[in-house]
Amino acid sequence: MDAIEVRGFSFSYPGSEAPAVQDASLTVQTGEYVVLCGKSGSGKTTLLRSIKKEIAPVGRRTGTILINGKDVLPVEESARTIGFVMQDPDNQIVTDTVWHELAFGLENLGIGTETIRRRVAETAHFFGIQSWFEKSVFELSGGQKQILNLAAAIAMQTDVVILDEPTAQLDPIAAKEFLQMLHRVNDELGKTVLLSEHRLDDVLPACDTVVYMDTGRIYFAGAPGEFVGFLGGNENESIKEYSISLPVPARIAARLGEVRDIPLTVKEGRNWLKDFSSVAKLCRSDGEPWEREDVLLQAKDIWYRYNKQDDFALQGLNLEIGRNEIHCIVGGNGSGKSTFLGVAAGVFKPARGKVQFADTLKTGMLSQNPKTLFVCDSLREDLREHEKGIAEESIQEIIHLFGLGGLLARHPYDLSGGEMQKAALAKLLLLDPDLLLLDEPVKGLDAFAKSELGAVLKQLQKRGKTIVIVTHDLEFAAQYANRVSMMFLGNVIAEDSAKEFFISNSFYTTGASRMTRGIMEECSTVGEVCLCKTR
Repeated sequence: MDAIEVRGFSFSYPGSEAPAVQDASLTVQTGEYVVLCGKSGSGKTTLLRSIKKEIAPVGRRTGTILINGKDVLPVEESARTIGFVMQDPDNQIVTDTVWHELAFGLENLGIGTETIRRRVAETAHFFGIQSWFEKSVFELSGGQKQILNLAAAIAMQTDVVILDEPTAQLDPIAAKEFLQMLHRVNDELGKTVLLSEHRLDDVLPACDTVVYMDTGRIYFAGAPGEFVGFLGGNENESIKEYSISLPVPARIAARLGEVRDIPLTVKEGRNWLKDFSSVAKLCRSDGEPWEREDVLLQAKDIWYRYNKQDDFALQGLNLEIGRNEIHCIVGGNGSGKSTFLGVAAGVFKPARGKVQFADTLKTGMLSQNPKTLFVCDSLREDLREHEKGIAEESIQEIIHLFGLGGLLARHPYDLSGGEMQKAALAKLLLLDPDLLLLDEPVKGLDAFAKSELGAVLKQLQKRGKTIVIVTHDLEFAAQYANRVSMMFLGNVIAEDSAKEFFISNSFYTTGASRMTRGIMEECSTVGEVCLCKTR
């Protein structure tokens, strides 16, 4: 019996003319690992939430969704059958301690105490969380919270686990650990997994089936290798351009002319590159090296803690930001990246040390939650909130720069993730800041939205803006940054040009660096790899 069967399903939100999901049909077999992908706003989240009816969106729906052959599951049976892991770890945790969170769902089902103890214990062992079993959930990192959410679903002995972009809030290492654990859940426990994810590098090699959505429709469902060919040979430009989301080894091989044996993992990519380099000369395409102008911002011996009883979040931090550069700051969750932005913006006052600026300048900061910038009922009103001091010409220029013309009538909260980030940045720029401080601006965005945002940032740099970006997205940093710093335990422990930074690291590096290391002169991005046609 199929675990999930979607037959001709369509869904429209109230007041929306275009359906969010259109005539979708999909079969997920018991024990299968299925990855659902597509651009932001393509209908993935709507479809996933519609499968679990307790959290299904409100609107008009047609068609049928069957779970284990049943159209309607009682609430208790649904809880035992389908587990759901959301994008934001904090939105799902409901209790105060780890052990209580694991037991919470079982208690609600009225399961006996001894059975609960046994299930909680074996679940904790399987997920390796014994060392933080009695901790407060507020002490956990983002990665630990997401593993806890997954473990709580598995403790219910659910047959199916649905996950909606569960790594969007996690740093690269935590994301890999989570996805590796999810693979174990599928491989060792035989659970059916339906996962929506933008990090295709980590999930395509592990999954059985890829499902691709665009504009609410399912255009492809098949094996990962077939999906690469589907994108590359598609005549629909909107679909073809999604190729930039493919794993780095696949993009490099395609760039170098491969059309059949496309590698998906770094291991496969290195083996492919060794064979390829035996018949072709490989070289590196160097861009012009970045030369730092005068220092715009200098942080000297910064110490900061949120409360007197807390440990210091920043511990003697020193960092220089050059004028007119794009500077990315990377590091694990809790390393102090966002705290530094708050200090640089003047939101937090350091206990010791100071931040010096080269001259008087205006600073604009975009937090991790862009919704905090919006206060009006339409994007048009929000962009004109400060219009008394802003010329109409400037407003129109910003609208054109960010491509927001078709979104002006919509409520800002109704925008997709990528649209909302661009709209928030546009509103911030209307105040004409000299220094932009951006906290996780590409969090949760698909590759196409990241590319659009990166192009806008480069345009702003050409206009004389200095941009500091906190990000977990190492590929984005390698592509767009001039310099990169890494934070650890409240301090900057490494800083270099973007290229040298990534080729010098083993873990905080890019797929291109891992694939080319030791085989050719190392590259940090796909774009640096080229083929000299001498055979």
